[in-house]
Amino acid sequence: MSAKYAVTTLALAGAISTALATLAAAGPLTKAEADAAIAAKKEKCFGVALKGQNDCAAGPGTTCQGTSTADFQGNAWKFVQGGTCTSIDLPNGKKGSLKPV
Repeated sequence: MSAKYAVTTLALAGAISTALATLAAAGPLTKAEADAAIAAKKEKCFGVALKGQNDCAAGPGTTCQGTSTADFQGNAWKFVQGGTCTSIDLPNGKKGSLKPV
């Protein structure tokens, strides 16, 4: 086996591993993860997640966690510390919301 072939194979394996890890991280929250967040007194806050960093409910055409298509997407939520959602300042003078916006 040539050195060039070995390096190419290693690079391809690394790329495939990264792609699989990304897909696994973008899956829906498990019931255990959601229960743990609720037990930690966290609340769902809509409109505060950055693109691709939502915890779930990113609207039509998306599956769940990590699938929001825009920063501060109104129908995507993120778990935040309980009681803080509506005090989170967003661009254009908006605030986080406990309901989809």
